[in-house]
Amino acid sequence: MIVTMYYDSPIGGLQIDLYQDQIREIHFLYDTARTEPNQPVATVLEKKISTQLQAYFSQAQINFELPLLTEGTDFQQRVWKSLRNIPVGQTRTYGQLAKQLNSSAQAVGNACRQNKVPIIVPCHRVVAAHGVGGFSGQTVGQAMEIKYWLLRHEGIEPNEL
Repeated sequence: MIVTMYYDSPIGGLQIDLYQDQIREIHFLYDTARTEPNQPVATVLEKKISTQLQAYFSQAQINFELPLLTEGTDFQQRVWKSLRNIPVGQTRTYGQLAKQLNSSAQAVGNACRQNKVPIIVPCHRVVAAHGVGGFSGQTVGQAMEIKYWLLRHEGIEPNEL
């Protein structure tokens, strides 16, 4: 059974889907009005998620230690593991990760697009060789505004990339 929790953040509402005491998916709610009322944090996992997100949005200097249910191919798993090793305040290009993983930049980009737990698996730290690249399969719009915000929050000026 999937349990849904909501977290109000500086970038808007987050819908966090939990399955068997693991984070399965994080959705950006953008400007969509939530239909669910604010619910009190009920479980140990929900408290841990809220505490770590609050720490991240307060200072950005946190390594998330949360249980994740990341379903994907072996290659996607390798990319997502590499993303979690990019320190706060740093970026890697799609090409750098591709070289590290003996793959192509396009394949890395596709794996980033399939990341279902953004922020915790920081695909926003992956940028193009000349520019910021995309985010959540988008190159314009609200998703990109979130990427810019996250990068700036971590001390990276996207316009200088």
